[in-house]
Amino acid sequence: MEPFRDILETDRIHVFDGAMGTMLYAKGVYINRCYDELNLTNPDLVEEIHSEYLRAGADIIETNTFGATAHNLNQYGLADNLHEINVSAARIARAAAGDRAYVAGAIGPLGLRIEPYGPTSFDEAKDMFKVQAEALLEGGVDLFVLETFSDVSAMRQAIRAVREVSDLPIIAQMTILTDGNTSYGTTPELFTARLDEWGADVIGLNCGVGPAIILSALEKMRAVTKKKLAAQPNAGLPRDVQGRQFYMCSPEYMSKFAKRFIQAGAKFIGGCCGTTPAHIKLISDAVRAASPRAQNVVLTSGALAHVTDVAPADLKLVPPAERSHWSRKIVNGEFVTSVEVLPPKGVDAQKTLDSIRLLKEAGVDGVNIPDGARAQSRMSALATAVLVEQQIGIESVLHYCCRDRNLLGMMSDLLGAAALGLRNLLLITGDPPKMGPYPDATAVFDIDAIGLTNMVNKLNHGLDIGNNPIGQPTAFCIGVGVNPGAASNTRLKQARSMPSRSLFSTLINYATSSKRSSMCAFPLWPASGRSSRIATRSFCITKFPAFG
Repeated sequence: MEPFRDILETDRIHVFDGAMGTMLYAKGVYINRCYDELNLTNPDLVEEIHSEYLRAGADIIETNTFGATAHNLNQYGLADNLHEINVSAARIARAAAGDRAYVAGAIGPLGLRIEPYGPTSFDEAKDMFKVQAEALLEGGVDLFVLETFSDVSAMRQAIRAVREVSDLPIIAQMTILTDGNTSYGTTPELFTARLDEWGADVIGLNCGVGPAIILSALEKMRAVTKKKLAAQPNAGLPRDVQGRQFYMCSPEYMSKFAKRFIQAGAKFIGGCCGTTPAHIKLISDAVRAASPRAQNVVLTSGALAHVTDVAPADLKLVPPAERSHWSRKIVNGEFVTSVEVLPPKGVDAQKTLDSIRLLKEAGVDGVNIPDGARAQSRMSALATAVLVEQQIGIESVLHYCCRDRNLLGMMSDLLGAAALGLRNLLLITGDPPKMGPYPDATAVFDIDAIGLTNMVNKLNHGLDIGNNPIGQPTAFCIGVGVNPGAASNTRLKQARSMPSRSLFSTLINYATSSKRSSMCAFPLWPASGRSSRIATRSFCITKFPAFG
């Protein structure tokens, strides 16, 4: 994995885990126990909970060390075990995370008041935090999370302590009450400005009274800092039900607020007290829908190096030039034209087909069929592409996205498309449903366009995603989308390294002196190394010289 500091430069949204104490209690550990001690006495239980959150979709897991400072541990007679408890906690989390997720060293308040509210001096507080930070660093954490602080002075000493031992990123999270301020009366605007000034890399809120109050505070914080924001609320306040305490915010309720956190600018979202893997699963789903991101199940480019090794020896792969007329022209470096045509909104496709018939007569090479563009509800793009090829006789370029189908559904669709004679695919991640007229619709996003491209490439080698033979290989001409204006070109470099792609597409706006027109331009980099272009405009044939 890339260093955690590098992901701070991206706009991707990342998911934290949920409550550790809630899960330990649910598994039979009574609240009179020291939960931090379980890192020594029952490490398998702690690792099991970490693993449950990872399976739920967490990108970052916190060590079981929220109360593992000297003063807190001394209440259980465990102050002498501070170093061992923290090192063990970090190693347990690292073992569970492997290279799938980041490990955050969790540091909570000292459990005592510091000056001017108590006898503990600033330097004494800093030294207590420092001992814990050193042990977590030894255990192998990727970053530090300073959480559930009410006193900004204590938070400042915790930041000082971490900075004295490490330059790893710091996520500093305060906690607030129902009035939106800390228990010391500090407003979100004030403590955000202070944490920014003191060097926190990410500023956030956790615990507290539930997601609604945190959302209001986040909106205030966004106005006073350019740092990334984090939100990890409780599942509401606990309520007494026949002598037992229950957190009343359901996973569905929390997932709806996750979407609102994103709209408020949060880039790191998770849960605190009362949240479970069920909450994190739906939060992760909501994050994927609002901001598609690479998932653990993505088929990486590294796997592609072994595709030809495991392909059955008796299979003959279809050369790119023989896959379709479209693919042949691209491989030969010829100029090709395409028009994007939306699928019909209803069941009658005749008007659409009549228009495409005119395009064929005009000499257009192919018709692009978008897959639910802008999350609109229309006839299946796959069905439309089949109608176009069977009734008109012009090749289609089927846009196929990851939004609406899980891995098994996509595999079935692609095998069916190949059997029906479709050959040209433009593989995209897909617009999230919240962009369309059905914002409450759910999205899947098991993989993104990079993972989907790897999947189709395997099919072209006669293999499914589990490297199991499928018989005759597919013969898809594979295209992918590109955002040339992205702040980071990491994903573009990853896509260009793929041996399977035949073309890249990008949306470009062209302006004339009198009017503006939107066109799709497809710069191509065929395997042969020769360059050609595709120009498209809805229901217009447009040709123009190479550019850029």
